[in-house]
Amino acid sequence: MRYLTQSQVAALGGSDPLLALNDVIDTVKLMRTGEASMPAETHVTLDAPQGKVYSLPARVAGRFNATGVKWTAHRPQTRDGLPMAIAMTLLNRADSGLPVALMQSGSLTAARTAAVSALALTHAAPAPLKRVLLLGAGVQAAAHLQMLSSLFPRLERVTCWNRTPSHLENMLDKAGDLPWPVQRITGIDEALAQPWDALIACTGAGQPFIGPEAMGPGRLVMQIGYHEVSFEAIDRADKVLVDGWGDYCNTSAKSLFQMYRTGAFSESRVAADLANLVVDGWRPGPDDCVYFSSFGLNVFDIALAARVAHEAQRQNVGTVLPLELGPLA
Repeated sequence: MRYLTQSQVAALGGSDPLLALNDVIDTVKLMRTGEASMPAETHVTLDAPQGKVYSLPARVAGRFNATGVKWTAHRPQTRDGLPMAIAMTLLNRADSGLPVALMQSGSLTAARTAAVSALALTHAAPAPLKRVLLLGAGVQAAAHLQMLSSLFPRLERVTCWNRTPSHLENMLDKAGDLPWPVQRITGIDEALAQPWDALIACTGAGQPFIGPEAMGPGRLVMQIGYHEVSFEAIDRADKVLVDGWGDYCNTSAKSLFQMYRTGAFSESRVAADLANLVVDGWRPGPDDCVYFSSFGLNVFDIALAARVAHEAQRQNVGTVLPLELGPLA
């Protein structure tokens, strides 16, 4: 079994937007045929304020041949200078159960989330994409900026906003040369008032700041964070899309699922999920206002991790850990 560090995962293509998008597309197809599955998550609490550790299992057959679990510690109140979320992924072969890899996997989560957004931008945008509004400057926003640069180089402009301008400048400095002009906006009202075709919200907001005035014909509003979009805004959308709908609707802090639990949204209003986009060819009308809620399906994490593990074996990268699998003496 190989142990892979964060830098090794990145060097093996773990953050590559195109590879991640292909992984997501293939996994969606496997989910439709029953060859990929994602049981319900479980968690335990930490002995720290609001701290929890989540166990997120999944199985992905096909070229991935993997079962695995992402084990993520959420540490919102810690002050040790380390990330608030620390993720590790353990992989076994799907056909035999043999352990194959243990890796640091925080960057994989960001890459697969941005890849899902790329899929939505490609298939669920009602109008041709010219101008994108990106909100946020954290790990997810940076991954989306990389994805846009790699997969959508012909955009006319990307407008960026973050509550803390210095964090935004830091993200853009690290992004290097980008293929389109970047407009920096310091006020959220001014940012939302700019002309845009797609909005990608990647913030940590605990209260909605995107209201119904943002919902116009021919627009795609994508919520990556937890509670950025108001119920009134969601209600105004002509088409509501999700990556998936599962038991997590009863517990998730995502705006759409909070709205569902109040009785203000019914699952029957969901127009399409990722399988409808990829397999069935569902598309919105050109004048639709589309809202896309990205929950974050951990089955994609396992797919990306499996691809990285295969490449690590091919290149003989990582620390090989001995396994004693024989009978005990």
